[in-house]
Amino acid sequence: MSWRDWIRGVEVEPSLYAADFSRLGSQIAVLLDAGVHVFHFDVGDGHFVPPVTIGPIVLQSISRQIHDGGAVVDCHLMTETPEKHFEAIAEAGGDSVTVHFEACPELDAVAAAARGQGLQFGVAFKPETEPRAAVDAAVAAGADIVLCMSIEPGYSGQAFMPDALGRIAETRSLLPDMTPVQVDGGIGDENIADVRSAGATLFVAGTSIFGNGDLAQAYRRLVQAAA
Repeated sequence: MSWRDWIRGVEVEPSLYAADFSRLGSQIAVLLDAGVHVFHFDVGDGHFVPPVTIGPIVLQSISRQIHDGGAVVDCHLMTETPEKHFEAIAEAGGDSVTVHFEACPELDAVAAAARGQGLQFGVAFKPETEPRAAVDAAVAAGADIVLCMSIEPGYSGQAFMPDALGRIAETRSLLPDMTPVQVDGGIGDENIADVRSAGATLFVAGTSIFGNGDLAQAYRRLVQAAA
């Protein structure tokens, strides 16, 4: 299975980093019932980004539930030398890894290492990085998706950067039609339609889902707004 099989026009990906970890399994169950097809799983190492977030042990505890529910786990590695984590991510049940352009001077080799573990492969870039440099490298490495960050990576709950819309549109214009653009950071009801119009089809949403009392309703509202 690949991203081409997973994407149903557009996908809103709940970011598990924003979940209530005392109720993680039950919140995942609610979202599976609501129709979630892709969950986003953020890994931060305390070096590439300041916070140490969640990792393979947590992933292993939830991946079977997610897979049994017909969904997949998209892992965003905000780490230095992300290839060191691929085997553990694959063994824990991850389906795709997205690495940062800024952390991978040998992106072709990193892509090959991900493929070697049976993982789909994406490339992310920070707000200060020129889209063309990241996109050219991603295309050369055969990336399945490209993630245009609309916040500084690391912390959940940040506001969407308005200038991200131009970077998203530029990213879309530089990529082959078959390669989806993913956006992560500050996605909510008020901007998801504009982000879609700029060319994205994969939307990572944390606080706008998990900060809501009704997770299913929040997810469906975002899907409707994006569509």
